[in-house]
Amino acid sequence: MNEGCPRLPSFLAFALNSRHCGLTKPCIQVRHAQGLHNVEGEKNYKAYLNPEYLDAPLTQLGWQQVDNLRKHVHASGLSKRVELVVTSPLLRTLQTAVGVFGGEGYTDRTNPLPLMVANVGSSGRAAISSHNSPPFIAVEDCREHFGVHPCDKRHDVSDYQFLFPAVDFSLASTWISKIKVILVKVRNSSAVPIETDEDVLWKADVRESTEELAARGLKFLNWLWTRKEKEIAIVTHSGFLVHTLRAFGNDCVPSVKKEMCTRFANCELRSMVIVDRSMIGSDVSTTNYPGKVPPGSDLPSDDAEEEAPNSI
Repeated sequence: MNEGCPRLPSFLAFALNSRHCGLTKPCIQVRHAQGLHNVEGEKNYKAYLNPEYLDAPLTQLGWQQVDNLRKHVHASGLSKRVELVVTSPLLRTLQTAVGVFGGEGYTDRTNPLPLMVANVGSSGRAAISSHNSPPFIAVEDCREHFGVHPCDKRHDVSDYQFLFPAVDFSLASTWISKIKVILVKVRNSSAVPIETDEDVLWKADVRESTEELAARGLKFLNWLWTRKEKEIAIVTHSGFLVHTLRAFGNDCVPSVKKEMCTRFANCELRSMVIVDRSMIGSDVSTTNYPGKVPPGSDLPSDDAEEEAPNSI
């Protein structure tokens, strides 16, 4: 890990209220690489209100972070174990997901559809093959806070389907019309097929509350239990990860609880296992990755909002 990085839990294990008792679900959590909005947002939180950062793409440094995490994923053996990649349907998470877990360069048009076409987001990057890669699913439930910040508003799904042909967008769901916040039990764990092409969940004048986001996160984790894959990678956002994980660990010592909720760096990877409480052990993961390699500005819009003066 980089010198100066905070100590993070090498293994996360927590229980969900689920009918799948006695089972474990290894999950790989990844925050997206540096986005264009992170650079200006760390200098001035008001930048997150700038419409120029609508669905912000990765920066060139962000792509370097993707390349480095990809090397780590292959060196650690994760690339051979991950059976499914679930990604938030925003540009920065899609680019991170296919860049880290996708195949090599796409050169032969007789091969299956590419995961990403060339130069998405003016990145200058070559197309990425889906050959020998796990399936990719875009799921709306693991997005960042809905509303207000243009960087957290997605483009139309039809646009994404052209840019990321081999990614499955059928579960980029719009299940939230009215959220009933339940932080202990989340009964409905099914994801809803896509209903609208445009982003109807993002409102210019209403920001999703942390309680609503946490409830959405718990619902998403319960949905993971329904998947048949043994090990799943999730590429998502800092706010989503932190507020979802804060719902767990209340019976842990304060230091462990604090570590669980430590903010993710750009392109950081942490391993967790969702288990029945009776099966929690002391296994230590060797696959975590500190992220932010090379280092650069990465203050997320969620943190900036919390630190902002009350006048904004």
